[in-house]
Amino acid sequence: MGFCLKQRLAAEAIGTFFLLATVVGSGIMAERLAGGNVALALLGNTIPTGAILYVLITLFGPVSGAHFNPAVTLAFRLRGAIASREAVLFVGAQVIGGFLGVVAAHGMFAAELVSLSAHMRSGAAQGFSELIATFGLVLVILVAVDQGARSIPALVGLYITAAYWFTASTSFANPAVTLARAFTDSFSGIRLVDVPLFVAMQIAGALLAVALAGRLRACRKQAA
Repeated sequence: MGFCLKQRLAAEAIGTFFLLATVVGSGIMAERLAGGNVALALLGNTIPTGAILYVLITLFGPVSGAHFNPAVTLAFRLRGAIASREAVLFVGAQVIGGFLGVVAAHGMFAAELVSLSAHMRSGAAQGFSELIATFGLVLVILVAVDQGARSIPALVGLYITAAYWFTASTSFANPAVTLARAFTDSFSGIRLVDVPLFVAMQIAGALLAVALAGRLRACRKQAA
């Protein structure tokens, strides 16, 4: 049974809402409970994020593809798997859902509903980290789709869990998430002025992943 556009957009908005509510909410909770231990706070932020991605992709994958990420939507648009108009609407739903997720997280923890972040994330290392993080994420998704893998929720959840720790930026790897996190002055925030660098590197990473995944797919077809 196919899903109409409104259902697919709702899935993207709701999924991104819960993703951001989890990222920001668990960040606030972890920071409060860690007693100044940054590594422990990061761990408390990492595990819920990986877990919620598994849940959300499992539930909404059959509805919208469970992008929750403009970089992923861009990748599928470049592959011709989604129309331009639908891709633009997906991105809009992701951005709105993400922002509302931040607001909801603040409300649950009795924080100011919207607060611009003062958390500095700038410099070449941070930008390169986002390039690598997004390249890896999109590549995992595209290769898994090409192979017909049924374990995409687990693959994405585990990849992001790992990338939190092997990248200097803690792997935002998502333009909608990055923009939404500019509106939380909490553990998971990012200054608004640092958002353009992250988004540019995320888009670049997605483009590289599309190119490499295309080459891998072409090689498999030739070998078949």
